[in-house]
Amino acid sequence: MRDRKFLVALTADFYDTAGATRYRDIGLSVFAKHPQIEQRVFKEHRKQIGPDQIGDAQGVIVLTPAVTAETVSMSENLLVVSRFGVGYDAVDLKACTAADVLVTITVGAVDRSVAEATIGWMIALSHNVRIKDYLVRSGQWDERSKYMGRELRDRTLGVIGLGGIGRKTIELLGAFGMKQPLAFDPFMSAETAASLGVRLASLEELLREADFVSIHCPLTEKTRGLIGARELALMKQEAYLLNTARGGIVNEDALYDALKNRRIAGAALDCFAQEPVTAPHRFAEFDNVLLAPHSIAWTDELFRDIGQAACQVMVDLSLGKKPRGVLNPELFERPQFQKKWERLKL
Repeated sequence: MRDRKFLVALTADFYDTAGATRYRDIGLSVFAKHPQIEQRVFKEHRKQIGPDQIGDAQGVIVLTPAVTAETVSMSENLLVVSRFGVGYDAVDLKACTAADVLVTITVGAVDRSVAEATIGWMIALSHNVRIKDYLVRSGQWDERSKYMGRELRDRTLGVIGLGGIGRKTIELLGAFGMKQPLAFDPFMSAETAASLGVRLASLEELLREADFVSIHCPLTEKTRGLIGARELALMKQEAYLLNTARGGIVNEDALYDALKNRRIAGAALDCFAQEPVTAPHRFAEFDNVLLAPHSIAWTDELFRDIGQAACQVMVDLSLGKKPRGVLNPELFERPQFQKKWERLKL
């Protein structure tokens, strides 16, 4: 029995066309102490994982491809799909659950990096960093007096989604002398928020009062289009919108209109309704907007921590332990899943 292996497959986009890893560390060292784990890499990158790519793997670690009902349609030996990150809008969770396949995310692994990036963007926006950089590059030194910045001190942060990232952002901002932060999160109790030094507010109240509105919630059917023309109209004219979550949460037409008409002070966007962005984006015309290709928080430390968390999921399941970050834990009570797990664990 010990000769059997727990096969883990990684999507091809972790590696370049020559087979070399694109990233310094994706946590695979976790497997070094666990000889029961065997790993392989998909031979090709596809936008959607095909059932033929799954093969006889028990676990798949997914960077960017979509996981659909077709992906898991022949998942006799597949126990888990582990998202390399915390977003899972590209995973058909219902289909995976119906096919007795766990879906996990790397809870906590992204918090620090996204929080740091969010704060960096807050400072860059309020101090007009992009514009001042351009003044020097274009020889317009004497224009500097037109672009006075504002400190974070005495200003208000409003977070949409008080999960790990939102909490870490608030924690790291503690030294900046900001006012009590606001949060909109229907799943958070006022008591828990208060213990974090945060005041829960309705979305409307948050938008009216915050100087920085930072989005940290997942993209779901309830949050799709959450920030539209009506919501943007509630924001202060001197307020900024930051989105490091998912593009579909913000109505881009409404945001473009608000920026063009200077109804808000600016925005920072790491994600877009349609990705990848392979031509100049229309938001690039604004000097008060910061843009990144859904990677503003990418650091060596981030990928190491995410990878270690995703790999630990595989180790735990191979040893018969429940892993962290499971999105469909009801499977642990389902007899057919238990039977499959019992057959495949080592």
